Amino acid sequence: MLRSLAAFLTRSGRHDGGHHGGAQPPDRRAPRGAGDGTGADAARRDFESRLAASWGGESRLTRLRVPSGLPVTLGCDAVGVPARYGFRLLARLPRNGCVFADSHWWWWIVPAGSDLGLTWPLPSHYARGARVPATSPRLVGPSDNSSPYTPPIPLYLMTCQLTGTAPLWPARVGTGRP
Repeated sequence: MLRSLAAFLTRSGRHDGGHHGGAQPPDRRAPRGAGDGTGADAARRDFESRLAASWGGESRLTRLRVPSGLPVTLGCDAVGVPARYGFRLLARLPRNGCVFADSHWWWWIVPAGSDLGLTWPLPSHYARGARVPATSPRLVGPSDNSSPYTPPIPLYLMTCQLTGTAPLWPARVGTGRP
């Protein structure tokens, strides 16, 4: 799946059906955790570089602001998906934290470090510090409870399901070995 998406992007020079505004910063650090050894890391880098080329730079990042009164003791990162997945993902999650959207992307607030050991499937985007390439995101889904966070594992699994990607887990998780 990732290879075919990367091939499509290479041939067409397009991203997300030709929509603009969903890219990420050109200085994005590599995803944390081990690579999968199948070329998925290279496909993600290619995808992100194409998005960055159409996006316009660091100065266009917007920090998503959690509504006052909600504790952010675990820090804030965000997971974004193209808008075409927004309503379906929102409806399928058992619990949602704060959800933001603009015309091209929907963003879920997750605890900082929720990318540790995970490779989020394309075309999703993991934004550290909840700094996103969005023009004017608005809060579309206030938290279901007193926490601003969407649980990252159900979000990851639902994102994989909607994008047709098999979840990829690090080999050493749960083995008790270093």
